[in-house]
Amino acid sequence: MVDLKLSEYFNDIYSVNEGIPEFEMLVNGEWINSDKKQDVVSSLDGSVIGRISVANHDNIDSMVNHAVEAQKEIEKMSLIDRIELLNKVKSEVISKKDELVNIIMIEAGKPKSAAEGEITTLIRRLELSEQDLYSLKGEFIPGDLAQDTVGRSAVLVRKPIGVVLGISPFNYPVYTSANKIIPAILGGNSIIIKPPSADPIALLALAEIFRKAGMPKGVLQVVTGSGSSTGDYLIENNQINMISFTGSTEVGEHITNVAGIKKLHMELGGKAPAIILKDADLDLAAKECVKGSLSLSGQRCDAISRILVVEDIYSKFVEKLKEHMSDFKMGNPIEDNSVNMGPLINKKSAERIDSMVKDAISKGCNLVQGGKYNNCYYEPTLLTDVTKDSIIANEETFGPVVTVIKVKDIDDAIEVSNNSKYGLDGCVFTNNISEAFKVMDRVKVGNMSLNVAPSHGTSNFPFGGIKYSGEGKEGIGKSIEEMTVVKTLIFDLSSFGLGKEYSGKFN
Repeated sequence: MVDLKLSEYFNDIYSVNEGIPEFEMLVNGEWINSDKKQDVVSSLDGSVIGRISVANHDNIDSMVNHAVEAQKEIEKMSLIDRIELLNKVKSEVISKKDELVNIIMIEAGKPKSAAEGEITTLIRRLELSEQDLYSLKGEFIPGDLAQDTVGRSAVLVRKPIGVVLGISPFNYPVYTSANKIIPAILGGNSIIIKPPSADPIALLALAEIFRKAGMPKGVLQVVTGSGSSTGDYLIENNQINMISFTGSTEVGEHITNVAGIKKLHMELGGKAPAIILKDADLDLAAKECVKGSLSLSGQRCDAISRILVVEDIYSKFVEKLKEHMSDFKMGNPIEDNSVNMGPLINKKSAERIDSMVKDAISKGCNLVQGGKYNNCYYEPTLLTDVTKDSIIANEETFGPVVTVIKVKDIDDAIEVSNNSKYGLDGCVFTNNISEAFKVMDRVKVGNMSLNVAPSHGTSNFPFGGIKYSGEGKEGIGKSIEEMTVVKTLIFDLSSFGLGKEYSGKFN
């Protein structure tokens, strides 16, 4: 059994009951308990590593009320104070990096390199947070551009949207949450974060870092519990001004149906195509496609979910894929440091992936490698000659399967790519710049990459999907735009004797 041990720094966020740590919720700057608990199970071995408090309606009402009041205070805080607060958080994250990495490895089953990558990316995001503020600059509009506003001028400024509800996924429980918290606070909002129930502990630890760094009470609060009860009650609350959700398309649709009138920022599922054209560097393309399909056991919205290979090079490319499948070793990363592909988040996910693989096999694909699982561990799997009517060719995989589909030519590849309800990421591999531009221009996704697998990283490049992959853009400078609203300030300068006059003599 894995054992989750925390340093004294985090003593306030939990108590121990019968040898199991029971974690509390952050409400108005204080850690509070609830009567109902929910187990947190490590996907590494199925052991219970902790319990979280399940918020009731009274807890949630209290959080929202505190958030409304706290937002008024954070809006008054100068931008330089907000930046210096985040710099202090960054210093604390650096000092607690190893501990945060260990928590992520234990509760999410991530390999050490992936867990370290998540915290390193968080540190870089905090370092770059000052760049968000460039998006808060205003705009001047002269009134004498139109007859009816001659003598007036306007200034556009960005104001906080209010109370933000952030809902985060299990695959990047710390970074994705921080990628909502940082722009919300910089924009002068308060934020309530709901971490994933599967692996919430690392985010609770990050919230304690924010608290000890001096975050004003109520500006950042953390609610825990199941999405069906806790989440829905929050989503429906009319004092919540915006929901920033990262997760599945199915849950995103549910949120859209129950949220009511409020701003929705959605980063949903994907079915990223990788298009391999005949003049591509096949070794580079194969390496990137395997990495893009198998990293984090394929549990990424920007994972390569289908590889479309033109028939002229199909056989050669499949051989290259076979060579690079050995780049990934599955196992328990706590027991073996050489493991770079851990378990899926739970056994239900493994069973779902297995049903998709079996469906593809029943429809005529070739199972070249893998296709077996044990509890949460699903083998790196290579499927070739996948038919276009199979489930795995159309639905988000979110598992460690390299799915290869043969296409006739570049036009067929574009058509197959666009024949999907998803539109988040995609990539193309070619050394022909005109064909590269054609594919990147015509494939209907929010983000296209050339000769590299999709990756969102520190969000330096904005990202966000179309169709059933979401709405709105995330990233440095873009998330803060989503979390603020434009206010128009109109000045009648004629009352001061300063405004221009309309002559009408040329009309």
